[in-house]
Amino acid sequence: MSEETSAMDTWTAGELSMIGYAEELDLASRRDDGTLRQPVTIWVVCVDDDLYVRCMNGRSGAWYRGTQTSHQGHISAGGVEVNVTFADADPGDSAVHDRIDEVYRTKYRRYGNNIIGSVVSPAARAATIRLIPER
Repeated sequence: MSEETSAMDTWTAGELSMIGYAEELDLASRRDDGTLRQPVTIWVVCVDDDLYVRCMNGRSGAWYRGTQTSHQGHISAGGVEVNVTFADADPGDSAVHDRIDEVYRTKYRRYGNNIIGSVVSPAARAATIRLIPER
């Protein structure tokens, strides 16, 4: 992959800041026929230079399953709207998952451990998606 191609698949500093600071993100996955499903509102975190979302119901969650159809969709958060590719986070990279857990705990701490626990559970960790912008 060329440097130009990889740069096109990365978030700008402004996008990372605006989306990462946003309380919630609206995510609509794309069906096989190209149409978008109804958006769902979920939490989003920024770790390093990547954006991640998790399904608290794990891989059996409806919206997570929708992202697995075409691995494409659209997000809106913090004034940013962009088409994205959904990539499963590497399940073997426990260091990244630990950092994602910590950011969820910090960003959403006011919701309490019971609610945050559903997003840092093993099932939710298995349903972690990295959002990649489509340029």
